[in-house]
Amino acid sequence: MGIFSKTCEYAIRAVFLIAQRTADGNRVGIKEIAASIDSPEHFLAKILQDLSRRGIIQSVKGPNGGFYLDEQSLARPLADVIEAVDGGGIFRDCGLGLKECSSKNPCPLHFEFLDVRNRLQKMLENITIGQFNEDLNLGIVVLKK
Repeated sequence: MGIFSKTCEYAIRAVFLIAQRTADGNRVGIKEIAASIDSPEHFLAKILQDLSRRGIIQSVKGPNGGFYLDEQSLARPLADVIEAVDGGGIFRDCGLGLKECSSKNPCPLHFEFLDVRNRLQKMLENITIGQFNEDLNLGIVVLKK
């Protein structure tokens, strides 16, 4: 189990699949994306529509349509994908899910989780979609289903 929601995991995998399949200027359709990342098509369509609305991915309708990433999208931090889908809670909420947790009223994990949370945020804000995609293409990073 990952640290992100299942929806966010699908979004991340879809973004990288789109980046890989469209590096040569082509576009990729929803059916191919869904099959490749093992996601229900109707569920994925909603995710991709939201990412497109936020400018994280681009889409073109019609017979030669599909999804792709432009240079601006490739330059965006991976954190943008996570915030678009799961919100920014992973970067600011309590590790135990408590509403009243703060530095003045800490839960037992507060200070340790604060450090982990801050490092995670920094990492996700410092790596771009394009950089991560290059690592995938070089085989440094592997995304498994």
